[in-house]
Amino acid sequence: MREPLRDLPIKTAERGFYSGFNVDVTVTGKLAVGGLVLWAVAFPENAGSVLAGFNSFILTHFASWYILVMAAFVLVCTGLALWPAAGRLKIGRDEDRPEFSNFSWFSMMFGAGIGVGMLTWAVAEPVYHFKNNPDVIQGLTTAGGGDNILSAFKWSYLHWGFSAWAAYAITGLALGYFAYRRGLPLTIRSALTPLFGSRLSGWTGHLIDIVAVIATILGVAQTLGFGVEQFVAGMARIGIGGWLLNSEGTASATGIIVALLIIMGASTLSALSGVGKGIKWLSNLNMGLSIFLLAFFLIFGATGFGIRALFVGMWDYMLALPELLFTVYRGDGSGGAADKLESWQGGWSVFYWAWWVAFAPFVGLFLARISRGRTIREFVLGAVIVPAIMCFVWFAFAGGTAIDLEMTGGAGGVIFGASDGGKIFAMTHFMLGDVLGWMMAVVIVVLLMTYLVTTADSAVLIVNTINAAGDEGPKARPHIIFWGVALSLVVTALLLVGGLKAIQTAMVIGALPFSLVMVLMCIALIKAILRDSIRASHGEQATIRESGS
Repeated sequence: MREPLRDLPIKTAERGFYSGFNVDVTVTGKLAVGGLVLWAVAFPENAGSVLAGFNSFILTHFASWYILVMAAFVLVCTGLALWPAAGRLKIGRDEDRPEFSNFSWFSMMFGAGIGVGMLTWAVAEPVYHFKNNPDVIQGLTTAGGGDNILSAFKWSYLHWGFSAWAAYAITGLALGYFAYRRGLPLTIRSALTPLFGSRLSGWTGHLIDIVAVIATILGVAQTLGFGVEQFVAGMARIGIGGWLLNSEGTASATGIIVALLIIMGASTLSALSGVGKGIKWLSNLNMGLSIFLLAFFLIFGATGFGIRALFVGMWDYMLALPELLFTVYRGDGSGGAADKLESWQGGWSVFYWAWWVAFAPFVGLFLARISRGRTIREFVLGAVIVPAIMCFVWFAFAGGTAIDLEMTGGAGGVIFGASDGGKIFAMTHFMLGDVLGWMMAVVIVVLLMTYLVTTADSAVLIVNTINAAGDEGPKARPHIIFWGVALSLVVTALLLVGGLKAIQTAMVIGALPFSLVMVLMCIALIKAILRDSIRASHGEQATIRESGS
């Protein structure tokens, strides 16, 4: 058997403004993102209609693709963890040890993954599904009824559970395996070397990295879009941002711009300090604040309700998971239950699967960067099981408290009637009153700020790492600043063109080509592990031959 590929030269500029960067990937990525911003600003109506048309086409023709590839990621992660020969392999050389403690590892992983989403969707999503979900559409449960409570959590757990983190884990595992065991560049193309070999040094590899850059920017833009609106709502709640709202009570154009200036300014400063300083410090801070907020819901929220939603809801989710992973709803054009199920799945499950795929190059590369020295089994358990359970706990106790207060606690629609981002503020204010509610709102705003900054600065560093052919070293300040500004402009332009719907549409489109890359990653990773197992049985070395090589 031939030796594995341990050298993948990627041409980078030796001098000038793009010194250390692959010019083809960097410039093409900048032109694509810049073109999207200019198009949205110069021709907003045309941009909105074209994006909507693409979105309808993808939801019609590729919904089943998104459903099935996400199911495949869960199966591959499960198989790798259970496969003895694979589970014992390290992401790195045999003597490598983890760089970060378990707490810092979990903190950075959760914060960069979907931690920011907890502050919006841990309350909002169970409330949505409590009112409507496929079980309600099929007449199995009652909308807003007691028999629909566990169904609401089952569907919430589906979207934020093992499937989401399996997508991240596949990308992170593939990148870490080839970067730290084979010594290949820490960039997306390296994960496909068992399939394409040295051809990835040229335009085949450039195209893969460009797709990853675009998907990353759009995926992170989706997260920032949700976060910015909630940040403005929080600023208004604590009394220093009421002027940032429009007459409908949502973020105005001015509010969006001001919030992004604050968030992206702080994230750019953090990105300039690198992973080991600013990002690590912020991740530990937001994990500490998250634990505090979660402890509040555990102690003062609907504890009994939350415990039932957590354990019984998880049990229902686990039992239903094999069916949920592979079910594709198809309409029949009659306007009945079949069409409603298809519409619901397109608006919820397919949207989420596209979001996680778009987020995967960013989170996956970041996970690889912070997971060197851990075994594959440890990585899968740490990157899939643990953060998924953390999400379940958040949904059970934050979302459970909201539903319980509305059903039996006399909230009277205060929580249900608030905007998605405002629900958590409305709930804590109802529970604590004016003074303590204001103080809790300040804590939530600070927590939201740290999550958004951590997500944005990590994304900027990851995009520059891809552009620099996997070089993890310090990047030139102008390039960090450029991508911080570009990310802000993408969010601003798309929000002003069509609100969150426009960002969602662009993200679903951008995720589609990268979903194919992820499928190829699965095949390449399995092929590499299988061949390395054969090499090991014959006493042949498959890892980096020398330290630091």
